[in-house]
Amino acid sequence: MPPELAGSRLDACLASLAEALSRSAAKRLIDRGHVRVAGEVVKPSTMLQAGQIIEITIPPPETIQAVAQQLPLDIVHEDEHMLVVNKPPMMAVHPGPGHKRDTLVNALLGYCDSLSTTAGHIRPGLVHRLDQGTSGLVMVAKNDQVHRKLSAALEHRQIDRVYQALVWDWPEPPQGTLTTRFGRHPQHRTMMTVLDTGGREAITDYRTAERYRWSWAMPGARARSRHAAYLLCALQTGRTHQIRVHAAHLCTPIIGDANYGDLQRDEAGPDELNRLVAALPGHALHAARLVFTHPVTRQQMRLQAPPPAQFTALQKWLRQHKR
Repeated sequence: MPPELAGSRLDACLASLAEALSRSAAKRLIDRGHVRVAGEVVKPSTMLQAGQIIEITIPPPETIQAVAQQLPLDIVHEDEHMLVVNKPPMMAVHPGPGHKRDTLVNALLGYCDSLSTTAGHIRPGLVHRLDQGTSGLVMVAKNDQVHRKLSAALEHRQIDRVYQALVWDWPEPPQGTLTTRFGRHPQHRTMMTVLDTGGREAITDYRTAERYRWSWAMPGARARSRHAAYLLCALQTGRTHQIRVHAAHLCTPIIGDANYGDLQRDEAGPDELNRLVAALPGHALHAARLVFTHPVTRQQMRLQAPPPAQFTALQKWLRQHKR
């Protein structure tokens, strides 16, 4: 162990030493007895001392299989070549650690006899993905040729993807194009961040469609005020967590997104607003519209899906305070 890490927690130390290992993954290894310090099984919170030897046993990787399940699907468009589904919030797109079943892929396998294999056996048919807490439109290819054409269209920015977002505060400027470098967070390996150098280019167009402001007072305290906004965001690139990270970079984190700077819920405002924020099943980000040329028929496709009821209910309250 490097001397400079003396006094560190064991889980934090492992995450800093192994670039591919997040702190939560390190904690799982420790909890399952795969890590020993000075020959002893210890806890994640163990404080390390200089000169101690850390032994790590890496278990064999878990075998994850995508199995067919009969799950409900909200199908917005389907033909013999592809389909577009409206994914509910909190449904993972494909199986992985922590969610081996009940994903969109499980539902697609239970519904479709034929899905493309281009993205591999865990992601059959998936042309692109949405975060687990994000709802909205996902394109699915039924064969590899269509998959390749749709993927090429995404790469060449020929598919318009518009998202609806409810965010805290007002972005300045109220509309624009945010272009940054983008990559893995250096400390929190399951998160992404804006980088000064390196990484990949990430480009998001955004526009403030509505602005909200309200005031409230707690018993025995001074009145306080809070701001929020309704943004329309369009992706020019499709990096992991891109809109969520860019929203936080603008100091307007998406409501309900605790990973990227969401305010404490008890700071949001009146009880009714707190209840509506707490009721969000994910975060207030919805992939609302896809515009593209069909890869086979060449028909111009314009597909839309309304946001979840909890998003709509929150926006209804905010619109009472529109500015």
